[in-house]
Amino acid sequence: MMGWNMATTSQASDQTNDQRNETLLRRRRLQDKMRAQAMDGMILTQNVDLYYFTGSMQTGYLFIPTEGEAVFFVRRSLSRAEREAAVPVRELGSLRQFMAGLAACSPQLFGAGRAADAPPVVLAAEYDVLPVQQFQRLEAAVPSARWVDGSMLVRETRMLKSPRELEAIRTAARTIDAAFEQALAKLVPGMTELELMAAVEASIRLHGHMGLMRMRGYNQEIITGMIGAGDAAAQPTYFDGPAGGLGLGPAAPQSASRRPIGVNEPILIDVGCCIDGYVIDMTRTVVIGDLPEDLRSAYELSEQVLRSTEARLRPGTICEELYMNALDQVKQAGLSEHFMGFGRDQVKFLGHGIGLEIDELPVLARGFSYPLEPGMVIAIEPKFTFPGRGVVGIENSYVITEDGFEKLTSTREGLIRLPGAHN
Repeated sequence: MMGWNMATTSQASDQTNDQRNETLLRRRRLQDKMRAQAMDGMILTQNVDLYYFTGSMQTGYLFIPTEGEAVFFVRRSLSRAEREAAVPVRELGSLRQFMAGLAACSPQLFGAGRAADAPPVVLAAEYDVLPVQQFQRLEAAVPSARWVDGSMLVRETRMLKSPRELEAIRTAARTIDAAFEQALAKLVPGMTELELMAAVEASIRLHGHMGLMRMRGYNQEIITGMIGAGDAAAQPTYFDGPAGGLGLGPAAPQSASRRPIGVNEPILIDVGCCIDGYVIDMTRTVVIGDLPEDLRSAYELSEQVLRSTEARLRPGTICEELYMNALDQVKQAGLSEHFMGFGRDQVKFLGHGIGLEIDELPVLARGFSYPLEPGMVIAIEPKFTFPGRGVVGIENSYVITEDGFEKLTSTREGLIRLPGAHN
């Protein structure tokens, strides 16, 4: 028999009043978007979305009606969801009973009194992340619904960050900065990429890094980022970024390898960390000794592209325009074929939103016509790939403010030269 124990406000003891109010405002923003799309409700299943809208990441289905209060139907762990979630919690039980649960909490949509000739209830789901099998089970459990894609509404709601979210990202930025400096102090010729990555990871883990950074994209995975030296950094891979990395083998074909780091070759350190669920994304270029002149020039161009982009970071600027301006700047310098990858492996963006996931909206790319708004957090990463030689570039994360931007990344900039055998 399905239980219907409601979580009271006092039970949600793991959340402060401010956090509970914040999740309420998030749900109301989503409801406004749903209302504009003539949706009756949305059922969310993905763990990050559940956390964003309830404050709890327990397994279940969050039902958000366009009118009224949300209900979190939880399979596991019910007791923890009752303690954490800022919405009423009910036991999910069997999916065969899900329709009865919806009718109990939203009789105007699913109750017996609904007219037989009424149009189907329009329910949205996260088509971008919801597995087909799970979606088919939901269709069978709620046969009266007409289903539509609500994933962009969810992602657009998450696109604007609150002060509390921004503080978590700032903390992550300070954490990765300290780890970066500690790792550089240990860097010597012959050290492997993996050893350098381990030095970064050990530091951030001890200072609160969750041990993972989440991605929304299908089959996209990320660990702490990408550390690669010389030709290894320029190895392409399935990861949707300008630098793949050799990795530890076909089962882990990205990021750091066991390759020793040499002198006078670019070392790309593209890393982040995740504090309280929120990520920072940062890239610096390091060399033991010095770089060849053409790679130095390419690095300098990456900084010029970043500065030009910063000059346009203000509310109202169209995301697509930032990417197109960067393409023009790179073309004038004669480095288009190396920008953001090489050949068929070039990626078609300049930057991306970050937050609870590393690949959030907005994207600085063709076809993204979002105007910048205060609260958007964007990682901007102009990089140049030279097959057989390496990758150079820089990446900072920014929040758009009322009159411009705040740089969230706190790590020192510039081509970082370390003493080597051939200074």
